[in-house]
Amino acid sequence: MDKEKIAEMYQENATMIYRYLCSLTRDVQLAEELTQETFFQAIKGIDRFRGDCKVSVWLCQIAKKLWYKELEKRSRHKTVELEDTIPSNESLEDKSLDNLEKIEIFRLMHELDDVVREVMYLRLAGELQFSEIADIMGRTESWARVTYYRGKQKIMKGMKEWTKN
Repeated sequence: MDKEKIAEMYQENATMIYRYLCSLTRDVQLAEELTQETFFQAIKGIDRFRGDCKVSVWLCQIAKKLWYKELEKRSRHKTVELEDTIPSNESLEDKSLDNLEKIEIFRLMHELDDVVREVMYLRLAGELQFSEIADIMGRTESWARVTYYRGKQKIMKGMKEWTKN
C-alpha cells in the first residue's frame, strides 16, 4: 500500500477509531495511544485484509483486540491510583447520592448483553452516530437505534426500581 492510500485511510478513519476507543477506555490518553497502535498494526497487516468488510470495521476490530490486550495486561499489573481531593461547595451527601446513582447506572449497564452494552458505550461515551455504530457492529442503522433504545429502557426501568428502594 502506498503512502497516499495509508494517509487517506488514516484521514478517513482516525477520528472514528479514536472515539470508539474513548468509549471503551474512558481515557483520552490511552485512546490516543491505542489509536496510533491500531493504525500501526493495520499497516503491518494490510496484506491480511481480505475486503470482506469496510476498512472502518476492520480497524475497529483491531482496536478492540488491542483494548482487550491492554485490559489483560492491566489485570496482571493492578495499580492503585490516588486521586487529588479538590474542595467543593457540594455537600458530601449530594456527592454520595450522585455517586450511588452513577454506580447503579453502570451496574445496570454491566447486566446488559455484551452487544447491547457495547452499543450503549459507543453512543454515550463515544458520542458516535447510529450510522457509525452500525458500521462498527456490521449491522444496520435501524438495528443500532433499536438496540440502543432497548438498552436505555432496561436501564430506566432498573433506575425506577432502584429509586423505590
